[in-house]
Amino acid sequence: MSTGFEKPPTPGRLALVLGVYYAILVGTASFMLSLWPEASDFLPIGGQDALMGADIRQAEDLLAGRVDSIESVPRSHAALLDTARSLILFVVSHLVGTILVMLPIVWTYKAINYQSGFPKTYVRSLILLPICATTVVLLIQDSLALAFGLAALVAAVRFRIDLDEALDGIFIFAAICVGLATGVGYLGIAVVMGLIFCATNVVLWAKDYGRNPVDEARRARKRQKEMG
Repeated sequence: MSTGFEKPPTPGRLALVLGVYYAILVGTASFMLSLWPEASDFLPIGGQDALMGADIRQAEDLLAGRVDSIESVPRSHAALLDTARSLILFVVSHLVGTILVMLPIVWTYKAINYQSGFPKTYVRSLILLPICATTVVLLIQDSLALAFGLAALVAAVRFRIDLDEALDGIFIFAAICVGLATGVGYLGIAVVMGLIFCATNVVLWAKDYGRNPVDEARRARKRQKEMG
């Protein structure tokens, strides 16, 4: 699905793209689960209970080299390798799910800022940041260090990214929310949040809600100064 915005985007065109994307996303996930019900064991759904499976825990011990912790469960080498593959599929599904949820949010940001412009590095950070957040949650969940990990994420955003507009910070926060929700196994919540978040932005953009002529004039002078 093209999102390069060869033509200037409009709220109606963006709403159409978002509607088609979410329909395809939900339809594909439903079709896949109907054909392969076991896929739910690897997808980031079901919350914390889905992350506590015995196979996943044993695979973590295997990949970390903690062989003693799994010796009490007699398993063949092939079975252990199959468990390791399950863990890899589990992690990949979380990270891919994060990207799929973030794509429409990034498209929305690019569309509503098409006229004023946006930094390429910021758009990329909207994709990369939730991947990091998901990975952090998967690594340190059920640990006291989780609180410190989340604090480090917020601190990194505060001191490493120069945000010109308050809305830019909100999109960063949305990216963190998607990463955390997917990391703890609530992909459904992340999808619903992304849908409502994008739909709200489309409506606000279409209605030109909060328009301030003085602020627009200030931005125009700033752009002229940068170009001059």
